[in-house]
Amino acid sequence: MPRVTIARHILAANEEVAAEVRQRLAAAGVRCINLMSGPGAGKTTLLERSVARLRGRLAIGVIEGDIETSLDAERMEAAGAQVVQINTRGACHLEAQMVRDALEALDLQRLDLLFIENIGNLVCPAAWDLGEDLRVVVVCTTEGDEKPAKYPQIFAAAQVLVLNKLDLLPYVDYDPERVRAQALAVNPGLQIFALSCRSGEGLDTWCDWLLAFAGKSSGAAVSEAPHAMGGAVS
Repeated sequence: MPRVTIARHILAANEEVAAEVRQRLAAAGVRCINLMSGPGAGKTTLLERSVARLRGRLAIGVIEGDIETSLDAERMEAAGAQVVQINTRGACHLEAQMVRDALEALDLQRLDLLFIENIGNLVCPAAWDLGEDLRVVVVCTTEGDEKPAKYPQIFAAAQVLVLNKLDLLPYVDYDPERVRAQALAVNPGLQIFALSCRSGEGLDTWCDWLLAFAGKSSGAAVSEAPHAMGGAVS
């Protein structure tokens, strides 16, 4: 009896649209990062701090993915980013068609770097190519230090890991070295940043890397992410 794998067909269609998104962004000279994390890891605050610190040096756009509300988009706009809100009304991840539609509301000619803040989820977003150049996954000290072992797919699909909320280490039972070891066991090519958005520790290094990634700095070379999903970089 013939069988049809629906998920495979859906993902194939999504990849076609993702290729369109990637081509359009490349033509406009805009680099794109897909930012993923579980809920509460601090990716919105990381974006807010990054946009504010880089204002005047890097033109940043943000596509905000949320199930409901525009609260995060309002924060990004106040920080100085061009913003488009996507509300999925229950869907647990963004898809390339959503991103393609959102691009219509952005002035790409005035952007250097575009962040796609994905839905807070360590499972569903890992499988969906959005047309990004690179994937960043954020974890934090308040959510447990076993995340790379429990959710390996999203770490295997990323090129960068951000370990956030270092300022809380004295108050939580969390082993950053365990997280590093687990993450690198899944993906030896991960580039890792450890920082605190509250204290500012590590933010300068992170922002310098963003400048280099966007081609606006003469600093250290930035590894390029392959277009194939799940590829690691060194």
